[in-house]
Amino acid sequence: MEVEGKIKLIGETKEFGNNGFRKREVVVTTEEQYPQHILVEFVQDKTDILNQYKVGQRVKIGINLRGREWVNPQGETKYFNSVQGWRIENLESNNPAAGAPPAPPMDQFEPASDLNEDDEDDLPF
Repeated sequence: MEVEGKIKLIGETKEFGNNGFRKREVVVTTEEQYPQHILVEFVQDKTDILNQYKVGQRVKIGINLRGREWVNPQGETKYFNSVQGWRIENLESNNPAAGAPPAPPMDQFEPASDLNEDDEDDLPF
């Protein structure tokens, strides 16, 4: 599954317990008729991939839905859901020609000097 939108907030990495569990949260606002603010958690080594992103950037985040069951001391069963990110992709392009192969500079091209206006066009169309 994926979530697309603009980054509204990027939290700091938090460590829990003595086992080194790390978590970092990002909030993405979807761009639809009724925008939603989606909290996505990145855990362990995935927390570092948020370092290269900033608030306001348009992104696409690969997510997994996680659910767990918990029985409280009174014996009631509760259910919790979380949205866990595992990949993030920048949807903004700083270069309009992104993805195009690099072109040599114009001064690298030689002008055509052997053109003859009388030559017939040999193209079949």
